[in-house]
Amino acid sequence: MAEKSKLNMKVFLRLLSYWKSYKFLFFISILTTFLLAFPGPLRPMFVGHMVDKYMIKSQDPNMLLWWTLVILGLLIAEAFLRFLSSYFSNLFAQSIIRDVRKQLMKHILTFRIKYFDKTPVGTLITRIVSDLEAITEVFSSGMIVVAGEILTLIFSIALMFYTNWELALLVLIPIPILLLATRIFARLMRKSFQLEAKQVTKLNVFVQERITGMSLVQLFNRQEKEYSKFQEINNGHKQAHLKAVWATSIFFPVVELLSSISIAIMLVWGALQIQGKSSIEIREEFGEIISFILWVHMLYRPIRMLADKFNILQKGTVRAERVFEVIDLQDNIQNDGAIVDCKFDSTIRFENLYFRYNDEEWVLKNINLEIEPGSMVAFVGATGAGKSSLVNLLGRFYEYQKGEIYFGDTKLSDIELNFLRKNIAIVLQDVFLFSGTIFENITLRDSSISLEKVIEASKVVGAHDFISKLPNTYDDQVGERGSVLSTGQRQLISFIRAYVYNPHILILDEATSSVDNTSEELIQKATIELTKGRTSIVIAHRLSTIINADKIVVLDKGEIIEQGSHSELIQHSGYYKKLHEKQFSKE
Repeated sequence: MAEKSKLNMKVFLRLLSYWKSYKFLFFISILTTFLLAFPGPLRPMFVGHMVDKYMIKSQDPNMLLWWTLVILGLLIAEAFLRFLSSYFSNLFAQSIIRDVRKQLMKHILTFRIKYFDKTPVGTLITRIVSDLEAITEVFSSGMIVVAGEILTLIFSIALMFYTNWELALLVLIPIPILLLATRIFARLMRKSFQLEAKQVTKLNVFVQERITGMSLVQLFNRQEKEYSKFQEINNGHKQAHLKAVWATSIFFPVVELLSSISIAIMLVWGALQIQGKSSIEIREEFGEIISFILWVHMLYRPIRMLADKFNILQKGTVRAERVFEVIDLQDNIQNDGAIVDCKFDSTIRFENLYFRYNDEEWVLKNINLEIEPGSMVAFVGATGAGKSSLVNLLGRFYEYQKGEIYFGDTKLSDIELNFLRKNIAIVLQDVFLFSGTIFENITLRDSSISLEKVIEASKVVGAHDFISKLPNTYDDQVGERGSVLSTGQRQLISFIRAYVYNPHILILDEATSSVDNTSEELIQKATIELTKGRTSIVIAHRLSTIINADKIVVLDKGEIIEQGSHSELIQHSGYYKKLHEKQFSKE
């Protein structure tokens, strides 16, 4: 825990490495920040000079006006440089964060499905949105501003020593105490930011899941219980923020106290110096005292700013650790395959295949199976028998541990991943539609698929009639997750999606298990059209939908216990016949 209480320099230096992509913006930001360090500290010296020379020693209105204009010019120059520094720093920061966000999203898109099975959606949303916004401030308000404040601090101290080194030493007496307080403050802030980051993720995950599952919450009358849980998480989020506020509320009064002590020391020193001196000699030192009072305020302001900006660096670095953990995570399917001319109209062979999700029991065991090109093969079995797992291996959404899958004589792992997935289409039982139009959900924004092709596919599938009756036909908005459409309509859209991509291999994962009879009839017709001339794999819940399959494979506890046509299996008193009799007796 000791190293966790300070800035993680390894992560911080990794963040800094991104500046190389935008060298021009970086150097402009540095240059303007460097120049900004000088006008502020020069003002007290000019004010003191003006008071001494042209207000006390000799009252010269012209020179007084001249120096007033010089000081005004410094203020204008400082304001202009501050604008340039702020603008280019933020432009630099946003450019970097845009690239990091693209890198993060691109990496997440390559992850195995297993990663998404165990990672809440709210966690990833926090990484892509909230965490990256906190990192933005490292570049826009943290790193460069800290460099500028340090320069201002150094230049102010240099001018103080140049003016009166004895007084400068006395004014700086409280600084060691301030540095110690800053170190303790930084340690407390890092711990509070780590806790805050965890609470933000927890809150995002909870809210995202409850809003997504709102129908379930209301159906089971869980509103009060979920609200009570939300209050508990929200209170934890509040407490994490309060710890940071508590540390800040102590630190900044300490800074103000030490600033006042510096001024008090200076005034005491001034009082001792003027003892026994004439009024003229006292007035000659008046400008110097004014300069030092202004420098003291200017000295502690950068220190206060440094503490504040160090908080930003701490917070950004804590969030960056979490982002880099995702970027560094190697949970993607290794695309080592190079073959892009595989013949998918060959026999698919499963040889001694074993698969499990983690270190659990085998989900699939000793699978030996051949699927002839152009045939329809159906998988049946109880829930958890391994049907979906088997077909998911074909698209390499998961990796098997033993055995091999072949397309003809080509190993599955030797085929280039994108080429493989272009030739396989899966129609799932739970159809996912994005917020957008029907046309966008069918084409998935593939510009090579025209509206004419989509309409043609819709007519073949049997969905054109219901789509054409919608207010905006194919440009009608489907709502989040296709909420304005029925289950059957969503399923038909997924069939059109599969049809327009014209895959060599079609997988239907219980596509008719949760639709009404009318929709099932349409989907049955669509299935006939989709399976013409291509290898088709069907996961069936209703046995009536697979009677005409060329081969039916019966799975039980991850093993193939029967296979054959419907007529062959029904003649034996096996698992399939019992399942068939049980299902049809209910009907």
